[in-house]
Amino acid sequence: MVDSQWLMEKSMYRSRIPIAVLLGALIAVAGDAVAFADSLNVTAVLTSSETVLGEPVQLQIRVTGARGADAPDEIVADGLEIHRTGTSQHFEMNNFNVTSSVVYDYTVMPLKAGTFTIPPQRIRVGGNSLSTPALRLNVADSPGSSSASRPRQGAQPGNAGKLVFAELIVPKKTAYVGEIVPAQIRLGFDPRAYPRLTDGPEITGQGFTAQKLQQSGENEETVDGRLYHVVTFKTAIAAARAGKFEIGPVKAKAQVVVSRSRRSPRTRSPFDLFNMDDPFSDPFFANPLSQFGERREIEIKSEPVTLEVKPLPTGAPPGFSGAIGNFTMATDAKPNSVQVGDPITVTSAITGRGNFDRVGAPVIEDEGGWHKYPPSSKFAKDDEVGISGTKTFETVLSPNEKKQSLPVMAFAYFDPVKEQYVTLRSDPIAISVQGGAVAGASPAAVPPGSTPHGKATKPTTATKPQDILYQLTERPKVAQSFAPLYARLPFWSAQLIPLLALLGLIGWKIRQARIDNREARRIAALQHEAAELMRKLHRGDATPREYYAEASRVVRVKAALASGSRQLDPNTVDVDTAADTFRLKGDSRERLRSLFEQCDEWQYSGTYNGSEQISPEIRRDVLEFIETLRA
Repeated sequence: MVDSQWLMEKSMYRSRIPIAVLLGALIAVAGDAVAFADSLNVTAVLTSSETVLGEPVQLQIRVTGARGADAPDEIVADGLEIHRTGTSQHFEMNNFNVTSSVVYDYTVMPLKAGTFTIPPQRIRVGGNSLSTPALRLNVADSPGSSSASRPRQGAQPGNAGKLVFAELIVPKKTAYVGEIVPAQIRLGFDPRAYPRLTDGPEITGQGFTAQKLQQSGENEETVDGRLYHVVTFKTAIAAARAGKFEIGPVKAKAQVVVSRSRRSPRTRSPFDLFNMDDPFSDPFFANPLSQFGERREIEIKSEPVTLEVKPLPTGAPPGFSGAIGNFTMATDAKPNSVQVGDPITVTSAITGRGNFDRVGAPVIEDEGGWHKYPPSSKFAKDDEVGISGTKTFETVLSPNEKKQSLPVMAFAYFDPVKEQYVTLRSDPIAISVQGGAVAGASPAAVPPGSTPHGKATKPTTATKPQDILYQLTERPKVAQSFAPLYARLPFWSAQLIPLLALLGLIGWKIRQARIDNREARRIAALQHEAAELMRKLHRGDATPREYYAEASRVVRVKAALASGSRQLDPNTVDVDTAADTFRLKGDSRERLRSLFEQCDEWQYSGTYNGSEQISPEIRRDVLEFIETLRA
């Protein structure tokens, strides 16, 4: 968009690659075998003596009769920026007389409008000093204009702050809540900087909404004596609440080309073995603008705009949907002649300027005798952002009785200019509605000349064929409800069945959890008791009476743990119950019986009361036997 000129002029900066370079290298090898004919001289020429601001021209300095010279890299001239962009060498042969010349290419970038002189330049060739002629360049402010009639502009392209500008234009200073206010954004770019818009403009701020930006045009303008390429965007804003707001600032980002402070040194190609200034070592091939500028990204920012927002006045008319602006309404209806119950399409077109997103369908002031269906709408905008246009509503009405005209349609809006509510009403539209309830049966007429005999004959009913089904006006015997299913009593009664089942399942789960918890607590208590008894059995300070009592108790506890679902009480476990639980047979069963007998003997007999001790071998044998007991 903005950088199209730069893309078109890119080809103007290519260095020249003469085909005669190879021939010159061969001649250089020949040395003294070839004589150079012409004497030294220098010329300077511009590709054009006239240009416009921001459009460069080319300068060539040709030194004839030499294969190299000392030429300046930069040329200082008022109002111009001149940098060397390339060097080429030429050879011409005529009757074995060879003429060599070296050409130095420069890019001349005008910085302001006017008439400028490129001063003579000193060119040194060996011990000789040559001088170029002075050249004149006329720079116009814009295409088709004369530079002499334009004021001189002192802005430098190296100052990026003056290369671009942004402007937010809001025509109104006060508005109402919800009112659409048009806004315009102008972005100006100095074409000399070859601008490129990277991030589009955006309106910042809070308390309002903005529609999508639409680019509306581009043009060239002179602002404060400086030429700018101006891009214009249009949008519309609407405040969400009352108060004083700052709209903006508008922010955007762009890339521009600014001049370098000094020319970077040129690197030499490794293929330039004979110092012939290989053209492929020219920095142009990496960046064609590197000889006179570099591209930088800058931020564009405008000044904010203050907008005072007032609330809508009270006393809004019925049917007001929030439409604010200036509107007109046209109404039409088709068909104009129908039967009772037939549809009539009423078309209402709201035309004007305002917030069409809040424009609702016109309302019917008197709906008696009419059945109304939901309206449909479509909008056709007349501008880029949709502030002005026409919104069309189609509403289907069905008469329930005979009618001679359509009901009045009313549309209400708020006029911000008059600062009052306005109600538009449709003109009366004549229609014809025929028909009604289906007529009852009537006796058939007796044909003339016929004589009734005896009893009167039963009259017959003549049925007239109908081509239209009329609307029913009588309530049926069994009224059908149009209420949704979830609003009916049988629906919720049916939901009680799964609800009760769910509550029963939850209760059963809670009971099972309590039972499981009780059993878990019993098992945990038995495990703790068994562990404590085993710890005591491993100690050697217990008397035989205590030892055998603890040993028999740990057997009972382990039998209760191994009983599983039977849930044995350790106090009720005897020898046979423990042996059956542990599935003991033979010697193991006899050892268990002997253990219980020793316990009873020490518990109920006083024969061994005293300080007798149990030998370690017996303790170890008892412990090993108890530890082997498994269910």
